[in-house]
Amino acid sequence: MSPHRFTAPTWSLFRMVVGFLFLCHGLASVFGVLGGNRGSGQAIEPGTWPNWYAGVIQLLCGALVLAGLATRPAAVVASGSMAYAYFVVHQPQALLPIQNGGVTPALYAWAFLAIAVAGAGPWSVDALIARRRGVPATVASDRELQTSRR
Repeated sequence: MSPHRFTAPTWSLFRMVVGFLFLCHGLASVFGVLGGNRGSGQAIEPGTWPNWYAGVIQLLCGALVLAGLATRPAAVVASGSMAYAYFVVHQPQALLPIQNGGVTPALYAWAFLAIAVAGAGPWSVDALIARRRGVPATVASDRELQTSRR
């Protein structure tokens, strides 16, 4: 049994978990559920820059990445929003993420960048649409399949 056979499903699960966690941040910020924004029990006032817009990005991109629909563009937007959060909000306070409280945005930025590069994986709406259209798998998926067959 080759351990590579678990690569594609594990990648899909990784994408789903990251998307779900990001979605939860958006739900808390925009609707005040799950403890609300920063545990306040409250939603962010609509239109407040940049927090409310960040919450909307978290909500929409988290849902898209979770479902695996328009995954690459959603992941690029999510990664960029977290890079912005890190460099504008956290990095001016101190150099390292552990010092400036920016570990979460830094991890999200890199996780979403990886998802944008590698794609959604086989358990996604994107893959379902591609299969129904008869579109060949992406180059990354082809390499992954070749590796898992060895």
